[in-house]
Amino acid sequence: MLFSSLFFTFAFLPSTTIMYYLAGAHFRDIVLLVASLFFYAWGEPIYILLMCSSIVVNYLVANLLGRNDFDERQRKLFLLGSLALNLGCLAYFKYFGMIVDTIAAIGCRDFNVIIPALPIGISFYTFQTLAYLLDVYWGKIKPQRNLLQYALYISMFPQLVAGPIVNYADIESQLSARSLTLTGFSSGLRRFLCGLAKKILLANNIGLLWMEVKTMSNTGVSAIMAWVGVLAFALQIYFDFSGYSDMAIGLGEMFGFRFKENFRYPYVSRSVSEFWRRWHISLGSWFREYVYIPLGGNRVGRWRLALNLFVVWFLTGIWHGASWNFVAWGLYFGAAILLENLVLRTRIARWPKVVCHVYSLVIVTVGWVFFEFQSTPEIFNYLKLMFGLADNALIGHFFWAKFRKYSVLFLVCIIGATPCPKNVALLIRKKNNKVYTMMANVYYATLTFMVTAYLVGSTHNPFIYFRF
Repeated sequence: MLFSSLFFTFAFLPSTTIMYYLAGAHFRDIVLLVASLFFYAWGEPIYILLMCSSIVVNYLVANLLGRNDFDERQRKLFLLGSLALNLGCLAYFKYFGMIVDTIAAIGCRDFNVIIPALPIGISFYTFQTLAYLLDVYWGKIKPQRNLLQYALYISMFPQLVAGPIVNYADIESQLSARSLTLTGFSSGLRRFLCGLAKKILLANNIGLLWMEVKTMSNTGVSAIMAWVGVLAFALQIYFDFSGYSDMAIGLGEMFGFRFKENFRYPYVSRSVSEFWRRWHISLGSWFREYVYIPLGGNRVGRWRLALNLFVVWFLTGIWHGASWNFVAWGLYFGAAILLENLVLRTRIARWPKVVCHVYSLVIVTVGWVFFEFQSTPEIFNYLKLMFGLADNALIGHFFWAKFRKYSVLFLVCIIGATPCPKNVALLIRKKNNKVYTMMANVYYATLTFMVTAYLVGSTHNPFIYFRF
């Protein structure tokens, strides 16, 4: 992992960027596509064939769906066949092991079968493909006739392995023509650097606190320490995933693409529903557009609304991982959002802002326990620690030892998860642009030095969402 991080940052990315900018307008797509396929093959040398096969098959199907000489029945058969193929591949590689384990547990027997390894990014590029096919079928977009540009849309390395999920309609015009400017390149580079710093400097280091608490939880930790630990995990997963999204958006901008935002400071939310409008926006939009609205959305009765939310949040949970704890995590949030829609919506509007923030943060933080622990005993044991139901102390010596070690980092992470730093920077820029420019140059130079130092000296660099 260390070698891969250094290779990507100091070899692959600079060489790809230089070749991309030196190539003429007609060859930039080829450079970016070859680089993307090489990037994926570096991590998944076997599964590059799976992705390439998926690209070719779905390209052909989409063009069949876009033809006018087929009747509706034929088009529907093409669509259903392609959906079955794509979802079947996803189910086999991602959920085959879960299905076998579940059947084995119910039947109390073992199956001697080979569980396939999970291809990196299959959840993301499969959802992009499904959205593309459905949009073509519904007539929202026309199928891409250029195989090279379609392959680039699916395999573009900045967002290939961990999103954000990019709708074809959002970058259709950019695939055929995009402008490269020094302003765009420098803006993208700064965004990429900020995302890398989120991951390397914040997510990795606050994650060490969570690992210590998680390990100690087997023997018992204080209630306060249990809350601090899962809050550390909440910050870790935010900076990890939003950091990757920033890197993808920044890289896209460097190559002339404009991807939509994927995070908008979710931990400042005043409700659970608002949290999910701010967290992993591309995934939430995908489920809203392609599952929730086709099911009827919220323009239905209470029981049908409950069913729609159950389906969406069951799928949201299982999308995140092939384990029943993710299903529980999804249904937990589905129940919370249903409760807000049916009971709490008008009441929340009357609560003081601080109460709304605390309520949202508590619900979300408890939810991360379901997300992180795979077994039911582990989940409930940790919840008991959090709520003081395990005969554990309120504070304890462990808390004070970790407070001295991590308090400054914890505070930096909390501030960094809010729009405060951005608002301060905008205020300085408005007051004195020269001072802002000088401070920004110092800031990015410092980030570059610190990130480089941590990359060279650290081996703990996995992105959490790579496993999805």
